[in-house]
Amino acid sequence: MQRRIMLVLFFGVLMAALDVAIVGPALPAIQAAFQVSDRLLPWLFTIYVLTNLVGTPLMAKLSDRLGRRSAYLAAVGLFALGSLVVVLSPSFGVMLVGRAIQGFGAGGIFPVASAVIGDTFPADQRGRALGLIGAVWGLAFIIGPILGGLLLLLSWHWLFIINIPIALAVIAAGAAILPATRPAAPQVFDWRGMAALAVLLTSLAYGLNQIDAAHLGQSLASPGVWPFLALGLALIPLLAVVERRAADPIIQPQLFASRQLRLANALSFGAGMGEVGVLFLPALAVASFTVSEARASFMVLPLVIALALGSPLAGRLLDAVGSRLIILAGTSLLAAGMLTLWRVSGTLVGFYAGSILIGFGLSSLLGAPLRYIMINETPAENRAASQALLTIFTSVGQLVSAALIGAVAASAGGRVAGYTQAYLAIGLLALLLVALAARLKGHTAELATLQPQAERVTAP
Repeated sequence: MQRRIMLVLFFGVLMAALDVAIVGPALPAIQAAFQVSDRLLPWLFTIYVLTNLVGTPLMAKLSDRLGRRSAYLAAVGLFALGSLVVVLSPSFGVMLVGRAIQGFGAGGIFPVASAVIGDTFPADQRGRALGLIGAVWGLAFIIGPILGGLLLLLSWHWLFIINIPIALAVIAAGAAILPATRPAAPQVFDWRGMAALAVLLTSLAYGLNQIDAAHLGQSLASPGVWPFLALGLALIPLLAVVERRAADPIIQPQLFASRQLRLANALSFGAGMGEVGVLFLPALAVASFTVSEARASFMVLPLVIALALGSPLAGRLLDAVGSRLIILAGTSLLAAGMLTLWRVSGTLVGFYAGSILIGFGLSSLLGAPLRYIMINETPAENRAASQALLTIFTSVGQLVSAALIGAVAASAGGRVAGYTQAYLAIGLLALLLVALAARLKGHTAELATLQPQAERVTAP
């Protein structure tokens, strides 16, 4: 039964991950089809990120309160509905509505899948299962561009059509296989907390997304940036007050109660910042080796393969040696990779060595270990919410890093010098992550403080 549950979770997460990996190649075709300006085109990603951030905590809370199976199938169904709207869209505006629905549904798929693993797998098998789910992202980025290129031979519509049969198959199998967890006692939904969190995340995401890194000071002072950043930051203490008073808060204060949980959230933020550094590798390759953009994209393949191999390996070792050792190794590899790119990225050996180190390093931060910590440190009724919180911190870290790297690269004059300085900045950040990882519980302490497995009663 566990193997069949893993298949349902695997294909649901793969569907969402593939969408991220294959949409990029379709941008020129979509731009030509709807005659969209260069200024509007990035909204295909921006609207997806915004609704994904809002959908993640909401779908996770519904999972904790209404049951895993219902929430997971609803998330997959929303993703399929959004794909259908995109396929049938008569205008770019309608297409953005479809992308918004996709992002909202995708926000629930990964955290709920992780929570299902926490519910259905014993503690000594969770690491391996979470590692396999984490490896999906590496797999998607390997096959995504290839699949996208093939589907584009038909039309850009097929990049979204393919989601629909996969989603229907996942829904049919999930309805029959996934356990139906018994919902917690009904409570008044935390609409105030949800509203405050939605406005906070949307404001921060929009403000960070609008920063022009090449003119950082002027950009931060512009009306399209600073009011949104200020509103997002001002809402943080307000959200804390609202959640302390709520009977059933969207963001449980207990998710910050222990040092282990706070460290996991901080490491997740750092992982998001490190992940964005990968996006600039093709630009570094073009600047360093004067290769085409297409060839530069393939030069990142060793990193993606390292990520795909490292995620299940980290998960398998996790059950044996615990989270601290794996995360210490991962943050150290991430720092070594970033600093390698800073020092010797002008050589092919240095470029590939740094890329591979980064791939293995990120596999321990974006894969199983941090999610393993959250599952073990939180009770079953808050598992999906804890997974969602990690996703939120990772996403905000990505947004902050995109602005930071752009600013550092621009201030150093761009080209090779600019990118290597950006990797120096991320490498120094990764060294801070190593220090944080060293403060995590050791394996013996981790086993001693595992949450008692008072699992909900399940039904087929």
